[in-house]
Amino acid sequence: MKERFLTLAIESSCDETAAAVLDGGRQVLSNVISSQIPIHEAYGGVVPEIASRHHLKNINPVVDKALKDAGVGWKDIDLIGVTNGPGLIGALVIGVAAAKGYSLATGIPLVGVNHMYGHVCSNLITYPHLEPPFLCLVVSGGHTNIVEMESYTKCKVLGGTRDDAVGEAYDKVARVIDLGYPGGPKIDKLAKEGNPEAIHFKRVYLEKDSFDFSFSGIKTGVLNYVNSEKQGGRAINTADVAAGFQEAVVEVLVAKSVEAAKALGEKRLVVAGGVAANSRLREALTRECEKEGIKLYLPEIGLCTDNAAMIGSAAYYKYIEEGPDDLLIDAYADLPF
Repeated sequence: MKERFLTLAIESSCDETAAAVLDGGRQVLSNVISSQIPIHEAYGGVVPEIASRHHLKNINPVVDKALKDAGVGWKDIDLIGVTNGPGLIGALVIGVAAAKGYSLATGIPLVGVNHMYGHVCSNLITYPHLEPPFLCLVVSGGHTNIVEMESYTKCKVLGGTRDDAVGEAYDKVARVIDLGYPGGPKIDKLAKEGNPEAIHFKRVYLEKDSFDFSFSGIKTGVLNYVNSEKQGGRAINTADVAAGFQEAVVEVLVAKSVEAAKALGEKRLVVAGGVAANSRLREALTRECEKEGIKLYLPEIGLCTDNAAMIGSAAYYKYIEEGPDDLLIDAYADLPF
C-alpha cells in the first residue's frame, strides 16, 4: 500500500447526497453533504421519488465539490466506495450507478459498502486509535442493533429490534404530537423543556437475557395517551410527552447495551447511527458507562447522521481485507449486517 491512499466515497441511501475524500481510512480531506430535509419537511417524511430525483440532480456537483475541497483530481484517487444498501432503492441506485460510471471511465477500483458498517466506521474517524474487536450499539432510523465487531468487515449480531427501529419510533411519535419531520432532533429539543417523570410510558425489555428491542408498544402508548387526553378535553403538555417518551426509550437502550457489555466482559462500547446524536442518550450512556468502568466511544455529532466520510472509511477497510468488487454490484433496499 502506498503512503498516500485516497478514497472517493459516495452516499445516497436516503435524503442526503454526499461525497467525501479520505486519505487512508481515517483522515477526512473533504466531506460534502447536500441535504434534502427542507424539501421533505413539507411532506412529514422522506418521499422516495422526490429523493431520487434530487440525488440525480446533485450527485455530479457534490462529487466535483468533494474533489475540489480536497484539492485532488481523478488521477489522485485510488479507490471509489459507494453505499449499496440498505436504504431507499431508488436513491441507492443513483449513487451506485454514478460510482460504477466513474469506475468504468477511470479504471479506479470500486467497493460497495453496507451503510450500517459505515455508521460504525464513523467512530474510526473520531478515534484514530480505535480498532476492533469491540461492542457496538447501532441506533438509526432503520436499525437498532447490538453487534460485536469482530473485524473491520465482520460482526456478530447479538440483538436487534423486533418491530420499529428507535429512529422510526421517534419519527412516528413526533407526528403524533405534531412536531413534524425529522422527528428525532425535534423530540430531543422539546424534551429539554419537559418533565421526564410527568408521564410514564412502559419500558419493554422482553425476555430475560435478551438483547433484542421492541419500540412499537411505546409508540402505541403515546398515541393512546394523546387520544385519551383529547377525548377528555384536557390540554396536552407536548414537552412532557416528548420527555417521557425519550426517557423510556433511552433507559432501555442504555440498560441493554451495558448488560451486553457486562455479559461479554467487554470494556469498550461504541455507539453509531443517527440517533447517536441524541443528547439524552449520550448523557445517560456516559453516566452508566463511567459507573460500570466501560470506555464509551461516541462519534462526532457531524458524523452521526448520513455522510460519505464514514462510507469512505468502511470502503477502505473492506478493500484492504477483501479487495475490490466488480462492476456487477447492485443496490439493495435490505442489506443485513
